[in-house]
Amino acid sequence: MTHAILARQSGGPEVLELAEVDRPVPGPGQLLIKVAAAGVNFIDTYKRSGVYKVQYPFTPGSEASGTVEELGDGVSGFSAGDRVATAEGVNCYAGYALVDADKALPVPRGVDDYTAAALPLQGITAHYLINSSFKVEEGQTVLLHAGAGGVGLLLIQLLKAKGAHVITTVSTDEKEALARGAGADHVLRYDGFAAKVRELTDGAGAHVVYDGVGKDTFDDSLAALRIRGTLVLFGAASGPVPPFDPQRLNAGGSLYLTRPTITHFLRDARERRWRSDELFAAVADGSLKVRIGARYDLADAAAAHTDLEQRRTTGKVILVP
Repeated sequence: MTHAILARQSGGPEVLELAEVDRPVPGPGQLLIKVAAAGVNFIDTYKRSGVYKVQYPFTPGSEASGTVEELGDGVSGFSAGDRVATAEGVNCYAGYALVDADKALPVPRGVDDYTAAALPLQGITAHYLINSSFKVEEGQTVLLHAGAGGVGLLLIQLLKAKGAHVITTVSTDEKEALARGAGADHVLRYDGFAAKVRELTDGAGAHVVYDGVGKDTFDDSLAALRIRGTLVLFGAASGPVPPFDPQRLNAGGSLYLTRPTITHFLRDARERRWRSDELFAAVADGSLKVRIGARYDLADAAAAHTDLEQRRTTGKVILVP
């Protein structure tokens, strides 16, 4: 037996409860890992609340780090005792979790378990956003929202490494200090940010906007773009964007809009390793800093969800069994 967080129905954070469950058994091609830490992400809150449909009872969590305990049939390349992480696990808010071997990411020496749990989903998200959804080039102006969040702090550092000019939005002085510490060139509040981006770019606007906030920022994100600019809408922390007329893209300057999801940027083992190896190498050599803003015991998963949804957190939120 082991402990896991269960939601027996959709609802608010209060539906998350600690329960005793059977320890999972690895099937063919799977690893059983003893979870050292699990990452908490907005997608977990969408599944818990019913925005994304899941089967109940439901254990959230697709991101974790841990140690390989058992190997299913047909697994090669891993051994018991190996340290791994994943952004594509199953039911990771638990003491033990299953990971498909081809979705397990080796954790190098020099990267601790908590950092290894904090990096995969948000790190790979940041990586595909700036290398694949829109390939950022040196000298381009980028606007990203929620610069003090887990994805935001990683994005700022990775964008500056590419030579981009980074403008970000935050909601508090504390978050502004974190965004500036990560290397942001300009830090704005959300109110009137589109006009301020225009001022900072001599009226031209940003080459790309990375928007994980959604409903509350969408209109001004479009307004902050230059002609033929791209809006990468990768989340909906404030709620989903209502249907809109595509003619707005024409009127705004022949704009581009994309709504990516991480699954489509982890198409095979080679792509996974390209992204994860670059990220873990940057962490190991100290050029990429991962901020763990809050750490909760597994039993306090409801509090973690509450704080995340109320935007009380900065950096990454993790659970520790």
